[in-house]
Amino acid sequence: MLLKDKVALITGAGSGIGRASAIRFAEEGAKVMVADVRTESAANTAAEIGQAGGTAKSIAVDVRVGAEVQRMVEETVKLFGRLDVLFNNAGVYVPKNVVDTTEEEWDWVVDVCLKGVFFGCKYAIPHMVKQGGGVIINTASGAGIEGVPNLGAYQAAKGGVVIMSKGIALDFARHKIRCNTICPGVIETPIAENCNNIPAGASAQIWARSGVMHPLGRNGKPEEVAALATFLASDQAAFITGVAMPIDGGFNAGAFIPPELLRGR
Repeated sequence: MLLKDKVALITGAGSGIGRASAIRFAEEGAKVMVADVRTESAANTAAEIGQAGGTAKSIAVDVRVGAEVQRMVEETVKLFGRLDVLFNNAGVYVPKNVVDTTEEEWDWVVDVCLKGVFFGCKYAIPHMVKQGGGVIINTASGAGIEGVPNLGAYQAAKGGVVIMSKGIALDFARHKIRCNTICPGVIETPIAENCNNIPAGASAQIWARSGVMHPLGRNGKPEEVAALATFLASDQAAFITGVAMPIDGGFNAGAFIPPELLRGR
């Protein structure tokens, strides 16, 4: 088991990448605090882990609010005795360029995706320092390491996560705290429905269009990102810190023209 006897706290764990990661972490032996702004979703993930024989508790948290994040961290330490892995995964997006994005939309995206990560690190790191080390994993995006159309606030926030994580890795390496960023491509999660009010049943069309953007010819699955997060959280990644790691089917490799378009030339 890669995470035997570790204690992990995962935000946005009610669905998508967070849920898949919580389940995988538990399968690998971790005790997991499942955090999400949606109380029922968090509880459902924790219950699923428990039914499979794992150990998990749930907590409701709005990562935009510092006091709530502090409470989340302290409750985790109080319940499990320590905090070995913090996975700042909660995220939202608005598919607009900067001109069309309202101030309220900008604040919402940046507060969840960037400020929420700041709060998680701010309140978890002192516990990790005290206990002699720990691991921080932050979910950024492929949009955080290269330009993507119509994601103004999202790519600003995710780019901030990438560079902030590098600074954290440098600042706390001497305390045996590792900090890495995961940069997914398009992953088939409920984020579109949750954040963009996409009509029911539209996901299949969205996934079909986005799949061809990736050289591997498909979108990613939450379980694939969870596998990477599990590795980065484990001692097998003990010499890896300050890295922004794409998991995107080759999207970040460079310009790509789908084969069907090339055949039309």
